Amino acid sequence: MDNSIINQHISRQFNKEMEDIRNKVLTMGGLVEQQVDLATNAFMSYDMESAEKVIQQDQLINALEKDIDHECTEIMAKRQPAAFDLRMLIATIKIITDLERIGDEAARIAKMTMRIEAADYYQDKYYEIEHLLEMVKEMLNGALDAYARTDTEEVIAITAQDHKVDREYTSITRQLITQMMEDPRNITRALDMLWTARALERIGDHSCNVCEHVIYMVKGKDVRHLSHEELEKTVNEAR
Repeated sequence: MDNSIINQHISRQFNKEMEDIRNKVLTMGGLVEQQVDLATNAFMSYDMESAEKVIQQDQLINALEKDIDHECTEIMAKRQPAAFDLRMLIATIKIITDLERIGDEAARIAKMTMRIEAADYYQDKYYEIEHLLEMVKEMLNGALDAYARTDTEEVIAITAQDHKVDREYTSITRQLITQMMEDPRNITRALDMLWTARALERIGDHSCNVCEHVIYMVKGKDVRHLSHEELEKTVNEAR
């Protein structure tokens, strides 16, 4: 058989393998988003059915992480990719780790919801964290969209949002500590929200990590541990 035909066949097969990995990451990302939605809705509305579903589905996310990780390492060993393809595989392995940890945070919120007794559920809901919740969901969705479209422009906006999330989390923490000090009857409710707010803040951090891995994948630049200003400058210089 002609060598050019063999090379074309190998190239098509390699492209198919890479596209398969990309699709699996997006599937995992969609499932993680669903987990965050279910877990937070369960907490905010005392929905035990949704909380149970989150806990059950956590194993699916763990299985996807292992499957994608295995495929990436197999391709690196077998195909010896270079340039963008190699960076994509390296970034993907890191991205799925962050997605799995976001799934863990969602499961943590769900498990805490399951521990809340019906008599302790507060009918005013947990309004203090609603804004934080929406910001974090937006960050996760944007990070996954940036990966899907290899868009570093969107990444800059998302990483800027992380500072707002941190400030909101700090504000919530101070507010809840004040509530506990002023009235001990608020302690149970405040602690529930503190742990949930912490989980949401961590989801924001992991979403930021996904963005940093996208920059590495597209631009070949390691922007971990940079300030937002340094990150933005690095991305713009790499155009």
